[in-house]
Amino acid sequence: MRKFIGIAALAAAGFAATSIVPAIAATDAECTDMWTKADANKDGKLIGTEGMRYIAFMRVNNKTLVTEGTVTQAEFMEACKGDTYKPRQNDAGAPLKGSNSFTEGQAKDRAMAHGNIESVASLKKDDDGIWRGMAMQNGKETQVAIDYKGNVVTSAQQ
Repeated sequence: MRKFIGIAALAAAGFAATSIVPAIAATDAECTDMWTKADANKDGKLIGTEGMRYIAFMRVNNKTLVTEGTVTQAEFMEACKGDTYKPRQNDAGAPLKGSNSFTEGQAKDRAMAHGNIESVASLKKDDDGIWRGMAMQNGKETQVAIDYKGNVVTSAQQ
């Protein structure tokens, strides 16, 4: 009986540990593949439009860059392995009403980091605390909303 209780306790501890441990980070191969796609001009760094989304992810996740506006391959790989570029899942019912402390720039970064969203413009905070504006997603103009929790919703998702 003691043996059974001991095994049950170990199993419960193992389950508890796995439920609080974050998901496994991206592999070297996944990060290398992502880098190859991101570095379109093959110059070994992401600058300008090719780096905008990744730089937004870095700012959202409080990662600093050695040179502002430029992501080197080493910085990219480190951030990728730490899941910095992993898209955030929206909360149910987003966008949510609430007191939004994001600046317009922070809201724009969250939109850019959301996925295939570019050219975020005309952001205005409404009476519900939701930043609303226009953006390009997959080559089409779409409305975008960013709530106080960082949830990003486009008109295509509604």
